[in-house]
Amino acid sequence: MNREEVPDWILSLDKESVEFIRKFILNSGSLKEVAKIYEVSYPTVRAKLDKLIEKVELNSKKEDVEFINMIKNLVIDERVSLDVAKVIIEKYKSEKDDK
Repeated sequence: MNREEVPDWILSLDKESVEFIRKFILNSGSLKEVAKIYEVSYPTVRAKLDKLIEKVELNSKKEDVEFINMIKNLVIDERVSLDVAKVIIEKYKSEKDDK
């Protein structure tokens, strides 16, 4: 993956958050194991994860808006018809809802 292909939500994370994600993955998603590594309580790790989830969601929504604006700009530039743009946006939104 090239740097320009890295999603904005990943680039928005600080080094500590990326390291938390790495430890979380390497421990098969076990918050109890991550709590042991950081030597903190389970609720503390859970709170950290919740804050990280909020940050990822916030930055993911920004990407959604950027994508939809890009499609709208293609219509304005007459590179894509309005009907095609509507289909693309509807498909994009439905796939996002399915996740």
